[in-house]
Amino acid sequence: MMDFDDFGGALAQKPLTQAEKAAAVLLAMGKQVAGRLLKYFTQNELQTIIGAAQSLRPIPPDELAQLVAEFEDLFTEGAGLMDNARAIESILEEGLTPDEVDSLLGRRTAFQAYETSIWDRLGEADPVFVSRFLLREHPQTIAYILSMMPSSFGAKVLLELPDSRRADIMHRTVNMKDVSPKAAQIIENRVVSLLAEIDAERNSAGSTKVAELMNEMDKPQVDTLLTSLESISQEAVNKVRPKIFLFEDMLRMPQRSRVMLLNDISGDVLTMALRGASTEIREAVLAAISPRQRRMIESDLATGTAGINPREIAIARRAVAQEAIRLANSGQIQLKETEGEGTAEAA
Repeated sequence: MMDFDDFGGALAQKPLTQAEKAAAVLLAMGKQVAGRLLKYFTQNELQTIIGAAQSLRPIPPDELAQLVAEFEDLFTEGAGLMDNARAIESILEEGLTPDEVDSLLGRRTAFQAYETSIWDRLGEADPVFVSRFLLREHPQTIAYILSMMPSSFGAKVLLELPDSRRADIMHRTVNMKDVSPKAAQIIENRVVSLLAEIDAERNSAGSTKVAELMNEMDKPQVDTLLTSLESISQEAVNKVRPKIFLFEDMLRMPQRSRVMLLNDISGDVLTMALRGASTEIREAVLAAISPRQRRMIESDLATGTAGINPREIAIARRAVAQEAIRLANSGQIQLKETEGEGTAEAA
Protein backbone atom coordinates (compact mmCIF):
# COMPACT_ATOMS: atom_id res chain seq x y z
CA MET A 1 0.00 0.00 0.00
CA MET A 2 1.32 3.41 -0.92
CA ASP A 3 1.48 6.18 1.66
CA PHE A 4 0.42 9.57 0.31
CA ASP A 5 2.30 11.29 3.14
CA ASP A 6 5.67 10.18 1.78
CA PHE A 7 5.71 12.89 -0.86
CA GLY A 8 7.58 16.17 -0.34
CA GLY A 9 6.55 19.51 1.10
CA ALA A 10 4.66 22.48 -0.30
CA LEU A 11 5.26 23.50 -3.90
CA ALA A 12 4.78 26.73 -5.80
CA GLN A 13 1.33 27.97 -6.64
CA LYS A 14 -1.60 26.36 -4.83
CA PRO A 15 -0.27 23.55 -2.64
CA LEU A 16 -1.28 20.08 -3.79
CA THR A 17 -3.01 17.69 -1.47
CA GLN A 18 -1.38 14.33 -0.86
CA ALA A 19 -3.93 12.64 -3.13
CA GLU A 20 -3.21 15.17 -5.90
CA LYS A 21 0.51 14.50 -5.59
CA ALA A 22 -0.11 10.76 -5.93
CA ALA A 23 -2.33 11.38 -8.96
CA ALA A 24 0.30 13.60 -10.56
CA VAL A 25 3.03 10.98 -10.16
CA LEU A 26 0.84 8.22 -11.59
CA LEU A 27 -0.11 10.39 -14.56
CA ALA A 28 3.52 11.13 -15.26
CA MET A 29 4.60 7.48 -15.13
CA GLY A 30 2.58 6.32 -18.11
CA LYS A 31 0.15 3.44 -18.31
CA GLN A 32 2.42 0.42 -18.10
CA VAL A 33 4.44 1.51 -15.10
CA ALA A 34 1.52 3.07 -13.25
CA GLY A 35 -0.66 0.07 -14.00
CA ARG A 36 1.78 -2.21 -12.19
CA LEU A 37 1.65 0.04 -9.14
CA LEU A 38 -2.12 0.01 -8.79
CA LYS A 39 -2.15 -3.29 -6.92
CA TYR A 40 -0.42 -1.57 -3.99
CA PHE A 41 -3.34 0.79 -3.41
CA THR A 42 -6.53 0.04 -1.57
CA GLN A 43 -9.83 0.67 -3.33
CA ASN A 44 -10.52 3.72 -1.16
CA GLU A 45 -7.13 5.17 -2.06
CA LEU A 46 -7.76 4.63 -5.75
CA GLN A 47 -11.12 6.36 -5.55
CA THR A 48 -9.49 9.30 -3.76
CA ILE A 49 -6.80 9.52 -6.47
CA ILE A 50 -9.39 9.43 -9.24
CA GLY A 51 -11.28 12.30 -7.64
CA ALA A 52 -8.06 14.27 -7.27
CA ALA A 53 -7.05 13.65 -10.88
CA GLN A 54 -10.33 14.96 -12.22
CA SER A 55 -9.79 18.37 -10.58
CA LEU A 56 -6.01 18.49 -10.77
CA ARG A 57 -4.66 21.93 -11.70
CA PRO A 58 -2.08 22.33 -14.49
CA ILE A 59 1.36 21.30 -13.25
CA PRO A 60 4.45 22.64 -15.06
CA PRO A 61 7.31 20.23 -15.72
CA ASP A 62 9.64 21.75 -13.12
CA GLU A 63 7.05 21.35 -10.37
CA LEU A 64 6.35 17.82 -11.53
CA ALA A 65 10.08 17.09 -11.45
CA GLN A 66 10.19 17.89 -7.75
CA LEU A 67 7.33 15.49 -7.08
CA VAL A 68 8.93 12.60 -8.89
CA ALA A 69 12.53 13.18 -7.88
CA GLU A 70 12.60 9.87 -6.03
CA PHE A 71 11.28 8.18 -9.15
CA GLU A 72 13.46 10.13 -11.66
CA ASP A 73 14.60 6.97 -13.46
CA LEU A 74 10.95 6.36 -14.42
CA PHE A 75 10.08 9.95 -15.27
CA THR A 76 10.01 11.19 -18.87
CA GLU A 77 11.32 14.76 -19.00
CA GLY A 78 8.72 17.31 -20.08
CA ALA A 79 5.67 15.10 -19.70
CA GLY A 80 2.57 17.25 -19.72
CA LEU A 81 -0.60 16.69 -17.79
CA MET A 82 -3.56 17.12 -20.09
CA ASP A 83 -6.99 15.52 -20.00
CA ASN A 84 -6.25 14.22 -16.53
CA ALA A 85 -9.50 12.33 -16.03
CA ARG A 86 -9.06 10.38 -19.28
CA ALA A 87 -5.39 9.76 -18.50
CA ILE A 88 -6.10 8.28 -15.06
CA GLU A 89 -8.83 6.15 -16.62
CA SER A 90 -6.32 4.87 -19.16
CA ILE A 91 -3.90 3.98 -16.36
CA LEU A 92 -6.61 2.15 -14.48
CA GLU A 93 -7.52 0.15 -17.58
CA GLU A 94 -3.92 -1.02 -17.82
CA GLY A 95 -3.88 -2.60 -14.37
CA LEU A 96 -7.51 -3.47 -13.55
CA THR A 97 -10.33 -5.45 -15.11
CA PRO A 98 -13.10 -3.56 -16.97
CA ASP A 99 -15.58 -4.27 -14.17
CA GLU A 100 -13.16 -2.91 -11.57
CA VAL A 101 -12.57 0.22 -13.64
CA ASP A 102 -16.30 0.75 -14.12
CA SER A 103 -16.87 0.39 -10.40
CA LEU A 104 -14.12 2.84 -9.47
CA LEU A 105 -15.23 5.40 -12.03
CA GLY A 106 -18.84 5.16 -10.97
CA ARG A 107 -19.95 3.92 -14.38
CA ARG A 108 -22.41 1.42 -12.91
CA THR A 109 -25.40 3.64 -13.27
CA ALA A 110 -28.75 3.16 -11.63
CA PHE A 111 -30.09 1.68 -14.87
CA GLN A 112 -27.29 -0.89 -15.01
CA ALA A 113 -27.98 -1.89 -11.43
CA TYR A 114 -31.65 -2.17 -12.31
CA GLU A 115 -30.76 -4.21 -15.40
CA THR A 116 -28.73 -6.66 -13.34
CA SER A 117 -31.47 -7.00 -10.80
CA ILE A 118 -34.18 -7.96 -13.30
CA TRP A 119 -32.11 -10.78 -14.77
CA ASP A 120 -31.15 -12.03 -11.31
CA ARG A 121 -34.80 -11.96 -10.27
CA LEU A 122 -35.81 -13.78 -13.43
CA GLY A 123 -33.34 -16.54 -12.60
CA GLU A 124 -35.29 -17.26 -9.42
CA ALA A 125 -38.55 -17.98 -11.25
CA ASP A 126 -40.14 -21.23 -12.40
CA PRO A 127 -38.65 -22.18 -15.82
CA VAL A 128 -42.00 -23.62 -16.94
CA PHE A 129 -43.81 -20.36 -16.17
CA VAL A 130 -41.13 -18.29 -17.90
CA SER A 131 -41.19 -20.51 -21.00
CA ARG A 132 -44.98 -20.11 -21.29
CA PHE A 133 -44.55 -16.32 -21.14
CA LEU A 134 -41.77 -16.32 -23.74
CA LEU A 135 -43.85 -18.28 -26.22
CA ARG A 136 -46.02 -15.17 -26.62
CA GLU A 137 -42.99 -13.24 -27.88
CA HIS A 138 -41.19 -13.01 -31.22
CA PRO A 139 -38.37 -15.60 -31.56
CA GLN A 140 -35.75 -12.83 -31.72
CA THR A 141 -37.05 -11.40 -28.46
CA ILE A 142 -36.91 -14.85 -26.87
CA ALA A 143 -33.33 -15.25 -28.09
CA TYR A 144 -32.27 -11.93 -26.52
CA ILE A 145 -33.92 -12.75 -23.20
CA LEU A 146 -32.28 -16.19 -23.14
CA SER A 147 -28.89 -14.60 -23.83
CA MET A 148 -29.32 -12.29 -20.83
CA MET A 149 -30.46 -14.94 -18.35
CA PRO A 150 -28.04 -16.71 -16.00
CA SER A 151 -26.78 -19.66 -18.07
CA SER A 152 -28.02 -22.43 -15.79
CA PHE A 153 -31.52 -20.95 -15.68
CA GLY A 154 -31.57 -20.20 -19.41
CA ALA A 155 -30.81 -23.86 -20.14
CA LYS A 156 -33.82 -24.95 -18.08
CA VAL A 157 -36.09 -22.50 -19.87
CA LEU A 158 -34.79 -23.61 -23.27
CA LEU A 159 -35.63 -27.24 -22.49
CA GLU A 160 -39.21 -26.23 -21.68
CA LEU A 161 -39.73 -24.68 -25.13
CA PRO A 162 -41.42 -26.83 -27.80
CA ASP A 163 -39.07 -28.87 -30.00
CA SER A 164 -40.57 -27.21 -33.06
CA ARG A 165 -39.34 -23.78 -31.95
CA ARG A 166 -36.21 -24.59 -29.97
CA ALA A 167 -33.78 -24.95 -32.90
CA ASP A 168 -34.77 -21.60 -34.44
CA ILE A 169 -34.43 -19.79 -31.11
CA MET A 170 -31.02 -21.38 -30.46
CA HIS A 171 -29.88 -20.33 -33.95
CA ARG A 172 -31.00 -16.75 -33.34
CA THR A 173 -29.25 -16.69 -29.95
CA VAL A 174 -25.97 -17.96 -31.41
CA ASN A 175 -26.02 -15.42 -34.25
CA MET A 176 -27.35 -12.48 -32.28
CA LYS A 177 -25.91 -9.10 -33.21
CA ASP A 178 -25.65 -6.03 -31.00
CA VAL A 179 -29.07 -4.87 -29.83
CA SER A 180 -29.75 -1.14 -29.88
CA PRO A 181 -30.32 0.48 -26.48
CA LYS A 182 -33.87 1.41 -27.50
CA ALA A 183 -34.74 -2.17 -28.48
CA ALA A 184 -33.09 -3.52 -25.34
CA GLN A 185 -35.16 -1.15 -23.22
CA ILE A 186 -38.39 -2.30 -24.89
CA ILE A 187 -37.51 -5.96 -24.30
CA GLU A 188 -36.50 -5.32 -20.70
CA ASN A 189 -39.84 -3.60 -20.12
CA ARG A 190 -41.44 -6.87 -21.23
CA VAL A 191 -39.28 -8.71 -18.70
CA VAL A 192 -40.54 -6.34 -16.01
CA SER A 193 -44.06 -7.35 -17.05
CA LEU A 194 -43.02 -10.98 -16.77
CA LEU A 195 -41.69 -10.39 -13.26
CA ALA A 196 -45.02 -8.81 -12.32
CA GLU A 197 -46.80 -11.91 -13.61
CA ILE A 198 -44.40 -14.12 -11.67
CA ASP A 199 -45.13 -12.20 -8.47
CA ALA A 200 -48.87 -12.49 -9.12
CA GLU A 201 -48.49 -16.22 -9.75
CA ARG A 202 -46.61 -16.66 -6.49
CA ASN A 203 -49.34 -14.76 -4.66
CA SER A 204 -51.91 -17.13 -6.14
CA ALA A 205 -50.12 -20.29 -5.04
CA GLY A 206 -53.13 -21.22 -2.90
CA SER A 207 -55.54 -21.15 -5.83
CA THR A 208 -53.09 -23.17 -7.91
CA LYS A 209 -52.90 -25.85 -5.23
CA VAL A 210 -56.71 -26.04 -4.95
CA ALA A 211 -56.99 -26.33 -8.74
CA GLU A 212 -54.41 -29.11 -8.77
CA LEU A 213 -56.42 -31.01 -6.18
CA MET A 214 -59.64 -30.56 -8.17
CA ASN A 215 -57.92 -31.71 -11.34
CA GLU A 216 -57.58 -35.10 -9.64
CA MET A 217 -61.35 -35.36 -9.09
CA ASP A 218 -64.33 -36.25 -11.24
CA LYS A 219 -66.50 -33.53 -12.73
CA PRO A 220 -69.45 -34.01 -10.32
CA GLN A 221 -67.11 -33.66 -7.35
CA VAL A 222 -65.49 -30.55 -8.81
CA ASP A 223 -68.87 -28.97 -9.53
CA THR A 224 -69.99 -29.62 -5.96
CA LEU A 225 -66.82 -28.09 -4.49
CA LEU A 226 -66.98 -25.02 -6.73
CA THR A 227 -70.60 -24.47 -5.76
CA SER A 228 -69.65 -24.66 -2.09
CA LEU A 229 -66.75 -22.27 -2.62
CA GLU A 230 -68.95 -19.86 -4.54
CA SER A 231 -71.28 -19.59 -1.56
CA ILE A 232 -68.34 -18.23 0.41
CA SER A 233 -66.38 -16.23 -2.17
CA GLN A 234 -67.01 -15.62 -5.85
CA GLU A 235 -63.53 -14.08 -6.10
CA ALA A 236 -61.97 -17.36 -4.95
CA VAL A 237 -63.95 -19.26 -7.59
CA ASN A 238 -62.75 -16.82 -10.26
CA LYS A 239 -59.14 -17.53 -9.29
CA VAL A 240 -59.49 -21.30 -9.17
CA ARG A 241 -61.81 -22.10 -12.09
CA PRO A 242 -59.45 -21.03 -14.94
CA LYS A 243 -56.79 -23.40 -13.56
CA ILE A 244 -59.06 -26.43 -13.58
CA PHE A 245 -59.06 -28.68 -16.61
CA LEU A 246 -61.13 -31.86 -16.72
CA PHE A 247 -61.75 -34.41 -19.44
CA GLU A 248 -65.06 -32.73 -20.32
CA ASP A 249 -63.26 -29.42 -20.88
CA MET A 250 -61.86 -30.76 -24.15
CA LEU A 251 -65.03 -29.37 -25.70
CA ARG A 252 -63.54 -25.88 -25.19
CA MET A 253 -60.22 -26.72 -26.86
CA PRO A 254 -59.37 -25.56 -30.39
CA GLN A 255 -59.67 -28.46 -32.84
CA ARG A 256 -55.97 -28.26 -33.70
CA SER A 257 -54.99 -28.61 -30.03
CA ARG A 258 -57.42 -31.45 -29.55
CA VAL A 259 -55.89 -33.35 -32.48
CA MET A 260 -52.37 -32.86 -31.10
CA LEU A 261 -53.42 -33.99 -27.62
CA LEU A 262 -55.24 -37.14 -28.75
CA ASN A 263 -52.36 -38.09 -31.01
CA ASP A 264 -50.36 -38.79 -27.81
CA ILE A 265 -53.08 -40.83 -26.07
CA SER A 266 -53.20 -44.60 -26.53
CA GLY A 267 -56.35 -46.12 -28.00
CA ASP A 268 -57.03 -48.19 -24.86
CA VAL A 269 -56.93 -45.14 -22.57
CA LEU A 270 -59.06 -43.12 -24.96
CA THR A 271 -61.64 -45.88 -25.28
CA MET A 272 -61.90 -46.21 -21.51
CA ALA A 273 -62.19 -42.43 -21.06
CA LEU A 274 -65.07 -42.27 -23.55
CA ARG A 275 -67.15 -44.96 -21.89
CA GLY A 276 -70.27 -43.38 -20.49
CA ALA A 277 -69.30 -39.95 -21.90
CA SER A 278 -71.91 -37.62 -23.37
CA THR A 279 -72.63 -37.74 -27.08
CA GLU A 280 -71.15 -34.25 -27.45
CA ILE A 281 -67.78 -35.04 -25.88
CA ARG A 282 -67.61 -38.41 -27.63
CA GLU A 283 -68.15 -36.83 -31.05
CA ALA A 284 -65.62 -34.08 -30.34
CA VAL A 285 -62.97 -36.67 -29.46
CA LEU A 286 -63.72 -39.09 -32.31
CA ALA A 287 -63.65 -36.24 -34.84
CA ALA A 288 -60.06 -35.46 -33.80
CA ILE A 289 -58.55 -38.92 -34.44
CA SER A 290 -57.86 -40.94 -37.57
CA PRO A 291 -60.76 -42.72 -39.30
CA ARG A 292 -59.17 -46.10 -38.63
CA GLN A 293 -58.74 -45.45 -34.90
CA ARG A 294 -62.25 -44.04 -34.75
CA ARG A 295 -63.76 -47.22 -36.18
CA MET A 296 -61.85 -49.35 -33.68
CA ILE A 297 -62.92 -47.23 -30.70
CA GLU A 298 -66.54 -47.04 -31.84
CA SER A 299 -66.58 -50.83 -32.11
CA ASP A 300 -65.27 -51.16 -28.54
CA LEU A 301 -67.70 -48.56 -27.19
CA ALA A 302 -70.63 -50.45 -28.68
CA THR A 303 -70.27 -53.01 -25.88
CA GLY A 304 -71.38 -50.37 -23.36
CA THR A 305 -70.17 -49.99 -19.78
CA ALA A 306 -71.40 -53.30 -18.39
CA GLY A 307 -68.74 -54.86 -16.17
CA ILE A 308 -66.51 -51.76 -16.38
CA ASN A 309 -65.23 -50.39 -13.08
CA PRO A 310 -66.16 -46.68 -12.87
CA ARG A 311 -62.81 -46.06 -11.19
CA GLU A 312 -61.01 -47.20 -14.35
CA ILE A 313 -63.03 -44.71 -16.40
CA ALA A 314 -62.17 -41.91 -13.96
CA ILE A 315 -58.46 -42.82 -14.07
CA ALA A 316 -58.43 -42.79 -17.89
CA ARG A 317 -60.16 -39.41 -18.03
CA ARG A 318 -57.69 -37.93 -15.53
CA ALA A 319 -54.81 -39.29 -17.63
CA VAL A 320 -56.13 -37.46 -20.70
CA ALA A 321 -56.70 -34.24 -18.74
CA GLN A 322 -53.23 -34.35 -17.14
CA GLU A 323 -51.59 -34.84 -20.54
CA ALA A 324 -53.52 -31.82 -21.82
CA ILE A 325 -52.27 -29.72 -18.90
CA ARG A 326 -48.69 -30.87 -19.50
CA LEU A 327 -48.79 -29.99 -23.19
CA ALA A 328 -50.41 -26.63 -22.44
CA ASN A 329 -47.75 -25.79 -19.85
CA SER A 330 -45.06 -26.44 -22.46
CA GLY A 331 -46.83 -24.17 -24.93
CA GLN A 332 -47.69 -26.92 -27.41
CA ILE A 333 -51.49 -26.68 -27.19
CA GLN A 334 -54.21 -24.36 -25.93
CA LEU A 335 -56.76 -25.52 -23.38
CA LYS A 336 -59.42 -23.18 -24.66
CA GLU A 337 -60.07 -21.12 -27.74
CA THR A 338 -59.04 -17.49 -27.69
CA GLU A 339 -61.69 -14.93 -28.54
CA GLY A 340 -62.63 -15.13 -32.19
CA GLU A 341 -60.52 -18.22 -32.87
CA GLY A 342 -63.46 -20.57 -33.22
CA THR A 343 -65.03 -18.26 -35.80
CA ALA A 344 -61.77 -18.04 -37.73
CA GLU A 345 -61.37 -21.82 -37.82
CA ALA A 346 -64.97 -22.29 -38.90
CA ALA A 347 -64.43 -19.83 -41.75
